[in-house]
Amino acid sequence: MRRIGLAVVVALSLALAPLVAEAQSAPGPKATKIGFLLGSALLAPSVQIEPFKQALREKGWNEGQNLTPEYRAAEGHYERLPALARELVDRDVDVIVTEGSPPTRAAMQVTKTVPIVMVSTGDPVGSGFVSSLAHPGGNVTGASFFFSETTPSVSNC
Repeated sequence: MRRIGLAVVVALSLALAPLVAEAQSAPGPKATKIGFLLGSALLAPSVQIEPFKQALREKGWNEGQNLTPEYRAAEGHYERLPALARELVDRDVDVIVTEGSPPTRAAMQVTKTVPIVMVSTGDPVGSGFVSSLAHPGGNVTGASFFFSETTPSVSNC
């Protein structure tokens, strides 16, 4: 679990790096807006979100100072996800963090420009979220629990 959290923090750091450089040259501080899109209830996000937020704090991203979170939760009503994703895009978030495949798919349907960091997805290549694990392409990156592309098959051993 810690490896996945670390992978997501690295991916988010890469996505936010241009924003930090831009903020340094822009007059006045601008808080980075992170949109969290969840399929579950907001009160019960998976164990991935809190470690993710803790890792951001360790990297100097603090709510109310340089970070503004925007939360949207479908509470199990996945048909609401596209509208919730649209709300985040309309709120001009800098990045969208999705938890699971349905929220990732919904975010991809509403934006091709806002970076999407997926957490806890199954098969991102098979689901059409990325072109390959080595070269995701597009605006989607993140961590996956799918291991077939990274481990040898039994017949290859």
